[in-house]
Amino acid sequence: MMKNKEMFDSLYKEVGKIVVGQKSVVEQILITILCDANALLEGYPGLAKTLAIRTMAKLMDLKFSRIQNTPDLMPSDITGTYIIEETSGKRNFKFQPGPIFANIVLADEINRATPKTQSAMLEAMQEKQVTVGNKTFQLDRPFFVLATQNPIEQEGTYPLPEAQADRFLLKIRVGYPTYDEEVEIVDKYAFQSIEKKVKLIFNKNEIMHMQDLVRQVPIANDLKKRVVSIVAETRKNPNLIEYGASPRASIGLVLASKARALVKGRNYVSKDDIDTMAYPILRHRIILNFEAERKGMSTDDAIKEIISKVR
Repeated sequence: MMKNKEMFDSLYKEVGKIVVGQKSVVEQILITILCDANALLEGYPGLAKTLAIRTMAKLMDLKFSRIQNTPDLMPSDITGTYIIEETSGKRNFKFQPGPIFANIVLADEINRATPKTQSAMLEAMQEKQVTVGNKTFQLDRPFFVLATQNPIEQEGTYPLPEAQADRFLLKIRVGYPTYDEEVEIVDKYAFQSIEKKVKLIFNKNEIMHMQDLVRQVPIANDLKKRVVSIVAETRKNPNLIEYGASPRASIGLVLASKARALVKGRNYVSKDDIDTMAYPILRHRIILNFEAERKGMSTDDAIKEIISKVR
């Protein structure tokens, strides 16, 4: 466990050469990768979401691709398409893979894509495969979709349907840097033009080995019940929540808590792991009712109230 902890510490150190602050965002992206899952990052433009994801792909020797979602983006622009190829006078159809054929796919501003294009992404996220015409292509493992959405510009956007939002393990909030961090960002990027090199920390096989390790991290019975109680509580608060979370949230919370324990260098899940991970696990899976919204409550406020009710 300690060796893993040293590797994770090295990873934070390397990311820190490029990305200032955002330690909890980097930790949550790492947890998503260790859980072999997908994450949704929400934050204002210019907060290093793309930079953090691209840097982590470099550190893990993973093929990175970026899809800039727009309303005119077609499913074939993501999955790939057949092209006609002429060889020695014969014409053949050849499959040209799209940007989804990578290990880490950054889907920028996913809520700008039409529902049809979003659903093409969904198959890749869930089944780790792509169907074009009548042929199915397996995607390279490990495979993750890290999607970003901008919380302010809602003109010309298609909000993610609840069913699709549920496929993301975590919804990660990306906040503004502190004053000191912003001074450091200005020093780093307004004066220096040399791109810092980062060294490789993991390879694909090590990542897949760690994904197996995550599932082996033990969790005490009372903590397992705590997870289920927290998720069940989201369905018992009609004065606060219109729609609660599904059992997929319980599975996700157990897995994410195990991954966090591994990242922190422990071989057991603690209560703190569960309470911390409950926020990114639940914030996109519950819908507040009108009364809660009228009071100006956020989903995080509702989650805090729910956690405090579960003994």
